[in-house]
Amino acid sequence: MTLLRAARPAARTADPGARARRELAHVLGQRKLFQKALPGVMHAFIFWGFLVLFPTIVEAMIAIVDDGRSLPLVGQAPWFLLLVDVFATLVAVGIAIAFYIRKVQRPDRFRGSHMEEADKILLAILAIVTTLLLWNATKIALGQTAHPSAEPVANALSNLFANGQPTETLERVFVWAHVLIVLGFLAYLPKSKHLHIITAAPNVYFAKNGPRGRLEPERIDLDAAEEDLRFGVATADDLSKKQLLDLFSCTECGRCQDVCPAWNTGKPLSPKLLIMDLRDAVVGVDPEAGEVHLQPLVPNAVTDQVVWDCVTCGACMRECPVDIEHVDTIVDLRRNLVMAESRFPNEAGTMLRGVEGPNENPWNQPASARTDWIGEIPVRVLEPGDPPPGYLFWVGCAGAFDERAKKTTQSVARLLNAAGVDWAVLGGRERCTGDPARRMGHEYLFQMLAEANAATFAEAEITKVVATCAHCFNTLANEYPDYGAQLEVVHHTELLSHLLAERKLLTTPGTSGTVTYHDACYLGRHNGRFDAPRDVLGSTGLTATEMERARERSFCCGAGGARMWMEEEGEARINDTRFAEAAGTGAETLAVACPYCFVMLDDAAKAAGSDMRVADVATLLAEASLGEPTDRP
Repeated sequence: MTLLRAARPAARTADPGARARRELAHVLGQRKLFQKALPGVMHAFIFWGFLVLFPTIVEAMIAIVDDGRSLPLVGQAPWFLLLVDVFATLVAVGIAIAFYIRKVQRPDRFRGSHMEEADKILLAILAIVTTLLLWNATKIALGQTAHPSAEPVANALSNLFANGQPTETLERVFVWAHVLIVLGFLAYLPKSKHLHIITAAPNVYFAKNGPRGRLEPERIDLDAAEEDLRFGVATADDLSKKQLLDLFSCTECGRCQDVCPAWNTGKPLSPKLLIMDLRDAVVGVDPEAGEVHLQPLVPNAVTDQVVWDCVTCGACMRECPVDIEHVDTIVDLRRNLVMAESRFPNEAGTMLRGVEGPNENPWNQPASARTDWIGEIPVRVLEPGDPPPGYLFWVGCAGAFDERAKKTTQSVARLLNAAGVDWAVLGGRERCTGDPARRMGHEYLFQMLAEANAATFAEAEITKVVATCAHCFNTLANEYPDYGAQLEVVHHTELLSHLLAERKLLTTPGTSGTVTYHDACYLGRHNGRFDAPRDVLGSTGLTATEMERARERSFCCGAGGARMWMEEEGEARINDTRFAEAAGTGAETLAVACPYCFVMLDDAAKAAGSDMRVADVATLLAEASLGEPTDRP
């Protein structure tokens, strides 16, 4: 607790109404737990049972002091007796389900969890409700309950004490046993993984509002005093209050591990084990006691490889029932490794040098090459002093320099022209948004790029932006406001869907074929944009089929978190795994809506020797509406 009190604040108090609603949904309503039906029912029975049964603890303590007395108003009320009887039974049922899941089903997500400790806790909870039911049964047998019919389970159990046993003594034994087990449970709780019973509610309340894809800014002023500079998280002392709450709130359920692309392809990273290892490193740390709290978390608690394996896809955060923010903590660890220690995978250095250098892009191409994709397409390149366009088309580094992504850029340009949209590009004045540098951990480089781009937007009076890159979209929409750029940002699939709805774009009947769509993490899961790409595909005449993991549960392409510029190790490659799932649908075309996904999945298609086509949604629409020739071989 000393560490928690001393931790830096996380500034999470805005919009208390939304936080309260999330508290009701995630904590009281157990909404995220019901993402898995049977475990959700199990946990809900136990959680709701404890809420209902809490007054019985007070009643038992009263009964120890003054036998025969009960809580005023509710103690002998038939409705309360029925609730106690029903929910005590439901808790016991929940415990049985829990043991069935753990001992019979034995899902892989529990690998690495403290199973023996969980078993002890479950048995203690079972003992609490069992002694409660038996105590109520003895009271019925002794005639101390005014409404025995309101307690069907306890009433049935009372028959065990109707044949001359020493019921009065047993009544005392059960009430004392009940109270002592409860007190022992409460004493053990702070030292166990079930501390989440206390910390989960505040952790949910202080979770980030808005899109999960937004990272908290870390303002870096190199002219500030040395003691005021912070470069991410190095030691336990650097963790924020929210990050510490995250560590103490982990239930070890493994839902995050179950969906993690890195873990599922044989990498060392498990979001669950990451949180557990960090928690083990800070538990019991006393800032007054020597230098223990100053030991670096990487590699003492988690290895460098674990930190770099993350693709920042956010699947772990979506699944977590207590709203732990794994990605934010991982990026904070990266910030320290990159900015304070210059420690990162060698191959990522090429990307950072390109972004940090005069060309300001990961491809390290000259700014003059940003318009090479235009060719003969009528495009207005915005010059200083020009009137602002209706939309600035943010081409992005991939859209300008990658040969495959250029096809998407050209398709969008032709579609915007066909629809009569007033638009323009910045050309050589566009620079990287800084997303790959930021996810890599180079916060200061991102800060410089964001401030420079924000100044360009202000000078050009830009208010509306359309972007084809999901990463650019997320950064411009959610992170640039922290640097003064207040923009209305739309993804190209959203704008195209709108133009189709207004019949400014028309498609030609007769297009045939089958398609499956891959949800980009930074468009879908992080920002909730699922329908627009599907609406556009629906207008093309192609027959769509969904992959098993789609929409909120889409599996990453493997490019996020700057992983596009790092070598991948492990049993399998993430992009190969995702492509195999797409190919398994039998569709002829794999549609994407992000250039990173395009590159990764097209590489996987080539590696697999597949004739499945990978194409952006915009290109498929251009073929259906403008009669563009297909790029299919």
